[in-house]
Amino acid sequence: MEGAVHAWSLRVGGNLKPDEPIQLRLAYTADRMLSSVVLAERSIVLGAPEAILSRCLGSVPHEVVNDLAERGRRVLAVAEGRWHPGEPASNAETALTLLALIGFEDPPRPDVAEALAACQRADIKVAMITGDHPGTAAAVAREVGLLAEHGIVLDASRLPTDDEELAACLDREDGAAIARVTPSQKLRIARVLRGRGHVVAVTGDGVNDAPALREADVGVAMGLSGSDVTKAAADLILLDDHFATIVDAVELGRATFANVRRFLTYHLTDNVAELAPFAVWALTGGRLPLAIGVLQVLALDIGTDMLPALALGGEPPNLRIMSGRVRQRSLIDGGLLRRALLVLGVSEAVCALTTFVAVLSSRGWTWGPTPPASTLAIASGSAFAAIALGQMANAFACRSETQPVWRQRAGTNRLLIAAVAAELVLLGVFLGFTPLARLLGGSWPSTLGWALAFCAVPIVIIVDASYKALRRSRSRELALAPVRVTSGGRR
Repeated sequence: MEGAVHAWSLRVGGNLKPDEPIQLRLAYTADRMLSSVVLAERSIVLGAPEAILSRCLGSVPHEVVNDLAERGRRVLAVAEGRWHPGEPASNAETALTLLALIGFEDPPRPDVAEALAACQRADIKVAMITGDHPGTAAAVAREVGLLAEHGIVLDASRLPTDDEELAACLDREDGAAIARVTPSQKLRIARVLRGRGHVVAVTGDGVNDAPALREADVGVAMGLSGSDVTKAAADLILLDDHFATIVDAVELGRATFANVRRFLTYHLTDNVAELAPFAVWALTGGRLPLAIGVLQVLALDIGTDMLPALALGGEPPNLRIMSGRVRQRSLIDGGLLRRALLVLGVSEAVCALTTFVAVLSSRGWTWGPTPPASTLAIASGSAFAAIALGQMANAFACRSETQPVWRQRAGTNRLLIAAVAAELVLLGVFLGFTPLARLLGGSWPSTLGWALAFCAVPIVIIVDASYKALRRSRSRELALAPVRVTSGGRR
C-alpha cells in the first residue's frame, strides 16, 4: 500500500523530497498499527483507521471508514500532530488532526473464486487470516465465495481465549474470516488448528508471518512479494503469489500419491507371478519343473514391465481426485498389499502355472520325470507369455482402485496404450527371435500355450473387478451400519 500512496502522490504533484530534515521516525508495528514521521515539528501519521481515529481530536467519520470497508476497500487514515524536541516520542502520535481517509481497491484475482470452490469440493477448509479491517475482510471473503450464509467474521481482539472455542470458530463449513490479526495471534491460530488434528498450511509474505509459517505443517511464502525471512521460514515458496497455484499443487500431490500406489501395485503383482514358479519348484522338490528362469524374470522386469509402470506413473488426475477429503494412509498399506499379493498376483501366478502344466501334459509329460528340453522350452515360453499378458491386463486394472477396466476412460492415458503395445511387441521378440529365446530359456509357445496365455487377460480383469465390487459392497454395508453408543463411547 505504501507503493500505491507513493504513486498517487506523484500523480497529484506532491513534494516527495521535503527540504526539512526528518527529526523523528517511528516505524510501523503490528501492535500500534501505524507509523509516523516528524518534519519541522509537524508529525505525519499513517495507519489503520481505528488506530488513528482514536488519537484524533474532535469528531471522526467512522461511518465513512465502514462504508469504504464494506465496499471491499483497504482503508488507511492520515493525520497530523505536533512534536517538539525533548518530548517523549509517543507525543508525536497523540492529539492528532485527521487529514484524509484513503481507500485502496485491491480486487482478488479472477480465478480465486474458482480455486476456493475446488477447495470446498475437496473438503479443504480455507480461513482468511488478515490484518485488514473486518468490513474489508467480510466483503472480499463473500466476493470470492469463502464465506457462506452462516460464515463468521471476527475482529482478532475478540477471539476466544479458550483454544477449543477458537478452533470451533475456525473449523466451520461456512467459512471464517479473522481481521486485524497480529503475528502472535496468527501463530496461535496455526497451533490451535494443528492441535485439533488438522494438517495446516499457512501463507504469508511479511517478516511477522515467519513464526506462523514455521509452526504450520506446510508454510507457504510468497515468492514475488515475500521477505527473505519469510522465505527462509517456509517449506514452500509460491513463485507467482497466486492462490490458485496452491490448489493446483494439491491436485498434483493427490494425483502423484495415487500414481505411486498404482506403480507399486503393478510391480508387486508381477513379483508374485515371478516368484510363484520358484516356490512351487522348491516345495515339490523339483518334481514340477521350473516354469521360468532367472533371465526370463529379468526380461519381464526390465523389458516388458518397465514401460507400462512408467505410464502408470504418468496417469493424469481423474475427475474425482478433488472430490472429498483424502483418507490419510501410507503409500503401502494393507489394502494395497492384499490386492497386489493375494488377488492380482495370485491370479497371474495361477494362470502362468496352469498354462505351464497344461502344455507339459499335452506333450506327454507326467508328474515326476524331467521333460525333454524342447518340451520344457515350449511350456516355459507359454508361462512367460501368460505372465506378460496378465501384466498387460494388470496395467489397465491398476489405473483405478474402485472402477473395473471396462468403466475406465481408456483415452485419458495414451502413454499406457502405447506402452502395452510396445510390451506386446517385446513379448513377440523375446519368444520369436530364436537366439534370444534360447538365451532366456524359452521358445515360441504352442497353439494351446498361446490360447491359455491369452486367457490370463480376461481372468485378471474379472478377478480384479470382482474384488473391487466386493470392496464397494463392504463399504456400503459399513456406511449403512447403525452406530451403537454405550457408556464407554462410540462403537
